Amino acid sequence: MKTVTPLLFALGTTLSQAGEARAAERGNVDIETGVVVSSYNDVAIPGDTGTRISLTDDLSADPGVFYRFQGVLRLGERHALRALYAPLTLSATGTLERDLSYVDTTFPAGTPVEAYYQFNSYRLTYRYSVWLDGLEELAVGFTAKIRDARVSLVGGGIAEEYTNVGFVPLLHGLGRLPLSDVWGLLIEVDALAAPQGRAEDVLAAVTLRATRSVTLRLGYRMVEGGADNDKVYTFTWLHYGVVGATSRF
Repeated sequence: MKTVTPLLFALGTTLSQAGEARAAERGNVDIETGVVVSSYNDVAIPGDTGTRISLTDDLSADPGVFYRFQGVLRLGERHALRALYAPLTLSATGTLERDLSYVDTTFPAGTPVEAYYQFNSYRLTYRYSVWLDGLEELAVGFTAKIRDARVSLVGGGIAEEYTNVGFVPLLHGLGRLPLSDVWGLLIEVDALAAPQGRAEDVLAAVTLRATRSVTLRLGYRMVEGGADNDKVYTFTWLHYGVVGATSRF
């Protein structure tokens, strides 16, 4: 009993201090970077009459370097707003093995082409912490996403481009679990499926509390989704090797 009591007191003090630190936290800024590769990236424009081309199988897709920037503002202990900017551009090259009808143009077989895939994402998220105990947190919410997409093909003196800017509603989830005094686990999700298409953005990372206000992370992010309709067919599956840093204020 003499041994257990000090341990319980120390644990209670640690959790109390962590809770006070979180309550005093007004928000954070975050940067993430790393390498991204594609499992598949299939496109047909228009979706019903265009020739389907795979930027990973029909062409040779290069790995890309990505960046993400976000800021979180806490509105009291349990409410928070997140703003995210996630630009992304990938490229692929190759020679067409068959005629390709893309937008309003036909690229003849044998044409060397370059393809550029852009998918910039702007998001605003509201989330509510349904569980908050010290450094442990489980939050749910919703995300308003604006996608700025562009797929262009250039080759043989021909250039065609498809652009699309649209709104995508997503469900949001966040989970934090401390593994020790400095190590932790972070899971974050934006996802939704509907008849018009689907989108999933899932992060799993190990975190390291480097200082009182700075946390580092290393992990894996998966982004998958697309749409299938008369105007466009596009489905992409991306894999990210992630390093990031969060600074609280």
